[in-house]
Amino acid sequence: MILLRREIGDVLRDARQRQGRTLREVSSAARVSLGYLSEVERGQKEASSELLASICEALNVPMSFVLRAVSERVAVEEGVHVPDTVPDELVRRESLLTPVG
Repeated sequence: MILLRREIGDVLRDARQRQGRTLREVSSAARVSLGYLSEVERGQKEASSELLASICEALNVPMSFVLRAVSERVAVEEGVHVPDTVPDELVRRESLLTPVG
């Protein structure tokens, strides 16, 4: 079963790790407890839209990029192809969310 909270958590964790930042740094910048951010990243807690916006701001990643990355992950799990309609100049910024490996 696909759970959005897990996909969102994975995308947020990937973005944080790609930036070489710790949970402590991001939780402080987002003004959320370290434990709660950890639970969000592990898909154990649902992030409200306000909390998600705060985490995205702390990561300096537009929420639309996070949601798009989540959408792509869900599409893969569902076995569907979603055509790319994002302009090339935005895709370059979105590369911060591409999983490593």
